[in-house]
Amino acid sequence: MSHPSYNITSLIIVGGGIFGSAIAYYYKKENPDKEVVVYERGELCSGNTSRAAALLSRVRPYSHVIPLSIETYRVIAELENITGDRLPVSYNGALHLASNSEESKALAAMLGKASGFGIGSEYISASEAAKMAPWLDADSAEKIAFIPGEAITDSYLLGMAFATAARIIGVKFVRNTEVSELLKYGNQVTGIRTNKGVHSADKVVLSAGIWSINLAYNMGIGLPFAPVRSQYWITDHSESQFPVSSPTVLIPAANFYARPQGNSLLFGVREAKSVYADPKTLPDDINSYKFSNDNGWQDLEEGWRKFSPFFPGFDKVGIKSYVAGFSGYTPDNQFVLGEVDGIDGILLATGCAGAGISIAGGVGLGISRLAGNHPNPFNFEPYRHNRFGSIDPYSPIHLANCAAARSKKTSG
Repeated sequence: MSHPSYNITSLIIVGGGIFGSAIAYYYKKENPDKEVVVYERGELCSGNTSRAAALLSRVRPYSHVIPLSIETYRVIAELENITGDRLPVSYNGALHLASNSEESKALAAMLGKASGFGIGSEYISASEAAKMAPWLDADSAEKIAFIPGEAITDSYLLGMAFATAARIIGVKFVRNTEVSELLKYGNQVTGIRTNKGVHSADKVVLSAGIWSINLAYNMGIGLPFAPVRSQYWITDHSESQFPVSSPTVLIPAANFYARPQGNSLLFGVREAKSVYADPKTLPDDINSYKFSNDNGWQDLEEGWRKFSPFFPGFDKVGIKSYVAGFSGYTPDNQFVLGEVDGIDGILLATGCAGAGISIAGGVGLGISRLAGNHPNPFNFEPYRHNRFGSIDPYSPIHLANCAAARSKKTSG
């Protein structure tokens, strides 16, 4: 297939979640004369973006990840200025608890990396931590670090802020349109096929989340991630236990994280055996998928044994909500971003490893620069799609390895 001589879009983006919307915004801002079209199978940011816990964690174990989140922090005010809407971002800070010498060393190393980017922190006592988060008993922790300025937000509203800003500056969004195929001529991607026709493009960005696996595989690319369930719970309301000013709390020893949600507590537990889905059986509408037969109660019971020493009043707290979705986890908990070796005209922005909301700004800027043939300000080398060699994305062994990576994850 070759390009027709008319109506060639400069950039087509497949997927209107937070990644696709952010890429569209950055690219159009820097290339105002170029046509940008985003194709979304449903409604914008209504899939896994809207189900995220939305921890805007900058402080992470890997130095190459931190700048991506810093860019998200920077762009928030810019989006608010363009859209005229204030985003619900709370800069309450974060508490990181280390329970033994190994975790204390890892925490110190992580804080050292963050310091190199100007992100400050301090060690505090268990009593100081309890004043910040009254539900927390940190007496058993060996080290407690507080990072001021770490934030949380509403993932859907942040994604829609990118989409709204992009639309204001001229990006076109085509909703309720499923992309069924990426079109290729030789080693050049030439466009897409949708349920409403064929559309040609100079470049295509694949940012369709977990559905990217099948679209890429049909073109001969094995993406190294799997749809792995993420889940969290929200407690009943309690102003005394869960003040809105509480920081995010991360407890690696318990595979546990928590953040305020109004005067409730949103918390997640990474179960020992994470659940994955076969990419071939993904539903068209993620909102119709049954993630758990018991709203995660069995996993919660398993996790409770680990986190109850830190949350001694948990057995007296009611649970009002259960939320689950799929994240794209890789075996090394890194992302899948950048160019495809041997194929021109396509860029990948997927495999978020549970950190997609936090890194959205950096992903948007980095991918847009690559799409515009400009230097990428970020190091995407650790995120290359072929870093594991040839991948069969449907292999049970591969899927299990990706699920295990989520279970072992300790950062937010």
